[in-house]
Amino acid sequence: MRDRSHIDETLRLASEENAAEHYHAAIQKLRKIYHSAIKPMEQAYKYNELRAHEISGGRTLGDGNTDGEITSKPMVLFLGPWSVGKSSMINYLLGLKDSPYQLYTGAEPTTSEFTVIMHGEKTRSIEGIVMAADSSRSFSPLEKFGQSFLEKLIGIEMPHKLLERVTFVDTPGIIENRKQQERGYPFNDVCQWFIDRADLIFVTFDPTKLDVGLELEMLFRQLKGRESQIRIILNKADNLATQDLMRVYGALFWSLAPLINVTEPPRVYVSSFWPFDYAPDTSRELFKREEISLLEDLNQVIENRMENKIAFIRQHAIRVRIHALLVDRYVQTFKDKMSYFSDPDLVFKEIVDDPDKFFIFKSILAKTNVSKFDLPNREAYQDFFGVNPIGSFKSLSAQCSYSGGCLLDKIEKAITSELPGLLSSINPGKAPPGLSSCEATGCGDKPKNRYRKN
Repeated sequence: MRDRSHIDETLRLASEENAAEHYHAAIQKLRKIYHSAIKPMEQAYKYNELRAHEISGGRTLGDGNTDGEITSKPMVLFLGPWSVGKSSMINYLLGLKDSPYQLYTGAEPTTSEFTVIMHGEKTRSIEGIVMAADSSRSFSPLEKFGQSFLEKLIGIEMPHKLLERVTFVDTPGIIENRKQQERGYPFNDVCQWFIDRADLIFVTFDPTKLDVGLELEMLFRQLKGRESQIRIILNKADNLATQDLMRVYGALFWSLAPLINVTEPPRVYVSSFWPFDYAPDTSRELFKREEISLLEDLNQVIENRMENKIAFIRQHAIRVRIHALLVDRYVQTFKDKMSYFSDPDLVFKEIVDDPDKFFIFKSILAKTNVSKFDLPNREAYQDFFGVNPIGSFKSLSAQCSYSGGCLLDKIEKAITSELPGLLSSINPGKAPPGLSSCEATGCGDKPKNRYRKN
């Protein structure tokens, strides 16, 4: 058996408890900012319904249990062909070999479920239907994939230092000769859900499975835009002599080159990730260094988990704010174009069908310094207003109260000062990013609070 002491050392699993307490305190502050400043604007302008109509999809708060999303740990996702060592790698990292809850491994396809390995006070398995119903977790959106999928979702909880900081997700291996519909659930859509939420994605291969078929090609298509999270693993490398390993390494890049269309290719780790010692007469030192590099990569994700969460929620707040400004502009344009004899349905249909004619989007860009690349697509608003009548929305100037102030003021304060301030508080040595000005965040004309004297 291989010595595992370097895993605990590289991942700093024996660090003091103060760091955990500091992290949990920051999470509570983040929740408070979200619930007080961002969520009210989400609800007032039904932002989550817009996300349902956007083509881009992607990770977003509010598509399920928001508190679970905020408090969730970084997710490490394992993808790849069948029997390349994904489950064995998780067993090795967690030291589960010969334990009752080690993931089953074998030469044949063994993992037919999505398995979520997470921290718990005691070791137990959880059925997918229970995970989706648990409001304290972030898995409730998975219910939309149907009961057939939930039967293929399994959770394993165990008390483990590493799982206090990260969650692992093991996936069914890709089998090119099996049609997707034979799985009984939308496999690619489920993979996309996990991809959108993963902080690190290990795409694993072994020397015998380098061919790229339709299902693997589809998987890499889904990974586009997430190249910074992808790490390629060439596993079971100690099965080959050095010269053969070099040829396999080149063949792997040859197979993947058409699928990864980026200037800088993903990092590739070459080693053998399982509990047993390396085979004799192989590049032991190289494999050991590669393994430590991978562990350092994983540790970086763990160390940056709070910063990444704050940055994600700030980006979410900016999108919510842009959506509110656009809806407000639609409302104002509708009111301006209405007359006593106008048909409200025809007037609004003309506005929604051709927003450029009424400078809906251009006015937001001109007044608020919002990047055109951050604007939602126009077609999404046709669907959005198709189910949400324009009369159900108030203008931003009406979203103010004497005691609570204006919703726009609150979300802009969160974007410009509260979230950057929280970021600087968890990194005392670093200066907060220059996000305090409206020039940087795209603040525009603020609505007047009619309940207060200016």
